Amino acid sequence: MKEPRDHEGNQASGRDTVQNTQEHDQRSHKGWRGGDHRMQSGSRRKVPAPNHGIEGNWRERESVKMMGPETEDDKHEDLRRNRGDVKEKRPPLQNSGPRRGGGSERRAANCTKPLKSKESQTGCLIEQLTEEKYECMVCCDTIRLVAPVWSCQSCFHVFHLNCIKKWARSPTSQADDGKEGWRCPACQHVTLKVPNAYTCFCGKVCNPEFQRTEIPHSCGDMCGKKRNGGDCSHPCNILCHPGPCPQCPAFITKSCVCGRMSKQVRCSQPGPLLCEDVCGALLNCSQHKCAQVCHASPCPPCKLLVQQACFCGVVFRDVACGTDSEHFDGSGYFSCSKTCGKILDCQSHHCQQFCHPGQCQPCPLSPKLVHSCSCGQTPLSKLLELGYPERKTCTDPIPSCGKTCNKPLPCGDYDSVHLCEKLCHEDICGPCSLTSSIKCRCGSNSKKVPCAVIETEGDMVFICEKRCSKKRSCGRHKCGEMCCVDMEHKCAMICGYKLNCGLHRCQELCHRGNCQPCWQTSFDELACYCGETVLFPPIPCGTRPPECKNVCTRGHECDHPVFHSCHNEEKCPPCTYLMKKWCMGNHEERSNIPCHLQDISCGLVCDKLLDCGSHHCKRICHRGDCQEDGVCKQPCIFPKPGCSHPCAAPCHPGMPCPPSVCSAKVAVQCDCGRKKETVPCAEASNSYQRYAAIAVASKLSDIQLGESVDIGPLTKKEQKKARLECDQECATLERNRRLAEALQIDQSLDPFNKSTSSKYTDSLKEDARKDLKFVREIEEEMKRLVESANKGKQAKRSHCFPPMKREQRRLIHELAEVYGVESTSYDNEPKRNVVITAVRGKSVCPNVGLAAVIERETVSRAPPPIAHFKQHSKHSSAREQRVFVVLLRIKNFHLSRNTSAPAFSHIRYPFRDQPASASICYMERKLHLVWLALKCRKWLELDRTGMLSEST
Repeated sequence: MKEPRDHEGNQASGRDTVQNTQEHDQRSHKGWRGGDHRMQSGSRRKVPAPNHGIEGNWRERESVKMMGPETEDDKHEDLRRNRGDVKEKRPPLQNSGPRRGGGSERRAANCTKPLKSKESQTGCLIEQLTEEKYECMVCCDTIRLVAPVWSCQSCFHVFHLNCIKKWARSPTSQADDGKEGWRCPACQHVTLKVPNAYTCFCGKVCNPEFQRTEIPHSCGDMCGKKRNGGDCSHPCNILCHPGPCPQCPAFITKSCVCGRMSKQVRCSQPGPLLCEDVCGALLNCSQHKCAQVCHASPCPPCKLLVQQACFCGVVFRDVACGTDSEHFDGSGYFSCSKTCGKILDCQSHHCQQFCHPGQCQPCPLSPKLVHSCSCGQTPLSKLLELGYPERKTCTDPIPSCGKTCNKPLPCGDYDSVHLCEKLCHEDICGPCSLTSSIKCRCGSNSKKVPCAVIETEGDMVFICEKRCSKKRSCGRHKCGEMCCVDMEHKCAMICGYKLNCGLHRCQELCHRGNCQPCWQTSFDELACYCGETVLFPPIPCGTRPPECKNVCTRGHECDHPVFHSCHNEEKCPPCTYLMKKWCMGNHEERSNIPCHLQDISCGLVCDKLLDCGSHHCKRICHRGDCQEDGVCKQPCIFPKPGCSHPCAAPCHPGMPCPPSVCSAKVAVQCDCGRKKETVPCAEASNSYQRYAAIAVASKLSDIQLGESVDIGPLTKKEQKKARLECDQECATLERNRRLAEALQIDQSLDPFNKSTSSKYTDSLKEDARKDLKFVREIEEEMKRLVESANKGKQAKRSHCFPPMKREQRRLIHELAEVYGVESTSYDNEPKRNVVITAVRGKSVCPNVGLAAVIERETVSRAPPPIAHFKQHSKHSSAREQRVFVVLLRIKNFHLSRNTSAPAFSHIRYPFRDQPASASICYMERKLHLVWLALKCRKWLELDRTGMLSEST
């Protein structure tokens, strides 16, 4: 073996010196920690980490080489040093430091001062503890020089003793997974015992005294602790110190792995010592040797291919040398799982066992091994006494005892086993002639099968078609397996749910609870759109770009100033700059309209002339054409030829109006004007035609008699309107009018309650007759409401009726119009109700209510009062006599023509038996008779001319 040259060692030492100088210069530049800079706990990075920890908490740095960039020369140098190519110079021993107190001998001769370099964790701890700049991670307070402390032996962080006691007893510090002990606040290292004493860093002195010339919280003696890592047996030889012990500087003689070379190296040198010779160790096959250069890892298995035979020598295989070498029995290495087939020692039978190592067992039919008959119930000695021949070889038959075999067969039920029914025999038992009841694998079904098909115990179980309906372990899917016997029901499907990033899906087996966070990580910088704000790697998957407060720099459609910040969305927010814009129909210019609004409606009617030339657009201000399909659908405005109403058919420019029935509503009334109705125009026209036909027919009859007829009234426009027929109420009103005129009564005083009765329509009366009790309740409530509004302090009073049917609500609305009360419906069916509001000065109660009017019309009239005779003048008696004569003539006229006059047959004429001085009540009846006479004057004229008929 070649010895390394001295100048190579000098060159190596010089290279280390130059490297240390360069790295020392690098530490002086920006980026290296020093002075009051802080180091993050557990930091092992090659570049300085940002300060995220508590002030004064430092971790030990690696060696100088680890802190700086590693070059190829350094790698080759380490390799040569491990292989023995470089011979390092042994540095001189460290000088012993000054004694404590001037004459104390507490320090050993080989003890040195701890390193105070700011590049090591120990140096930083010493400096910050001395300057009282180190903070406790529990209370975040500065650790004083005389305060009791405790130091973690894993991360070497220093804490107040009282703080760490409180932390160790808190539930937060307990170890996970139910383990005993508590966790360090910094490194989470589990410690079993809770600290209860204040000791120095090396643990030899309790309650150490503070000396200004010594390290705070140290005893001032040699540390003496065992160094961490490696097999170093030398204790730490520096003074009691915080932080980890430095590497051992001692030199030891160390051999390489193969044992061919040895040299002196530092005790703390990591890794085994290697040489450049071939290893030469036996491989796993114990036949070949390792051909690699001296290495630290175990030798690889032998890769040479050899042919191996099974134990029975029938099957061969090609495998690596040394495979199953421990199973070699002299003939084979493995079992082929086939029948052995070797000839036994009897030379008559073959081995029936599976391929096995070693020799085959003796023949099972040998006379030495067989001591009973084939069924095993009778010993051969007893059969020999009965005269059976003795067996001398294995080929001799075994005597039969003649009994039933009774060996158990593989068939049978769970509570019983079938036995062989043959006589004692040598061959295999069976088949059985019975049937067996077998159960399925899950035990829910059973069936009977012939025993002949059952050969093994596996045939006693079958698989049914019942699917398992239990939930799997995930709680989402059902098992669904046929004849399931699984107890855990583990789900074998992939979860597939989207992860929190929203981009990837969970690839784990289906599970309960939330999925794990996405493990995908990007090592590229993530910046905003403008690039001013940057997130540095590593960046978890799904992280959104950072928010940037700068103004957006994207291109915009308008030239208005930009007010929104930089964003990551592709589309910018709409521009909100206020400006003036015209509406879609160019009707008016609107102010204060945001820039992004394009279609603005002014809310007015479009009113543009359509293509038909007759209509204007009725849509609210809109965009685009007024007619979407190009066809005007508004109703035609030209009048119909038969009436003056519009055509109302869909617009048909250039074409005559189509013939159709006019559906316009027209107002018709009776001759007296009391009855008024709204009917379709077509019905009104038909009624007028009937009326005109009757009138024309009567005029034609007069023309035939030679009389002149005036047909002018039939051609007047105002006479072409349809008329309603007057009813009994109209006749009553006319009678009252004539009576008031005859008696000279002022009609404005409403003596006959005409205004009251006329307020209630026929339909309202008809509806009120159906539920008179309901009408009374409504009127009472309305009267009370109107009185309270007129007499109370408030000008308006409201009342809410309970929900009711539609017919009842309509009745309330019509009654509210009579009382002058506002009525409104609210809510939806079936809870729709009516709210009425009475207003002072507008709402008035009628003189007679609707219920009273209906009762008066329903009840029969009382008989007329008895007349009281008074003396009248001669003129009144003469007038009454003339009226009586006219009535007698009319009656005699009807009697002479043998016609009945029902209108006069019931009239009583009291003038014959009573004096002329009758009461005023009889005067009314007389006037009524006069009116009847006047109405019948036409009959007299027709009778005179000979045109009176029964129909007339």
